[in-house]
Amino acid sequence: MNIYDRTKEFAEELKACDEVVTLQKLSQSIKDSEEYKKLLSDFRKIQVKAYSQQVQDGKISEEVMEKFKSMGSVISANPPVNEYIQAEQKFSVLWQNILKILNDAIGIDFSFGEDKNRVNVK
Repeated sequence: MNIYDRTKEFAEELKACDEVVTLQKLSQSIKDSEEYKKLLSDFRKIQVKAYSQQVQDGKISEEVMEKFKSMGSVISANPPVNEYIQAEQKFSVLWQNILKILNDAIGIDFSFGEDKNRVNVK
C-alpha cells in the first residue's frame, strides 16, 4: 500500500470521527439560516480585527474588546451558532494535533526558529 492509499484511508477515518461529523451537522444548520450566517460573519470580522491589532500593535483596543465581548453575548444567546463555534474549536484542536504528529514524524521545523510563544488567536 502506498502513501496515497493510506492518506485516502486516513481521510475516510477523519470524515467519520465525532469532531468532523458534529462540525458538518452544525455547519448545515448555519448554512440554512441567513441570520446565523450573518452572526458568524460578524463574529469572524471582529476576530480578524482583534488578531490584526494584536499582531500590529501587540494589544487589542478597548473598542474591539468591547465589540468582541458584546458579540460573545449575542453568540451565547444563539445556541446553533455557539455550538458551531465550539465544534469548530474542537476540530481545530484535533487538526493541530494531527499536524503536529505529521510534522514531528518528518522531522522538519517549519517555524525556522520563529518565536514559539507567540499568541494564536482562533
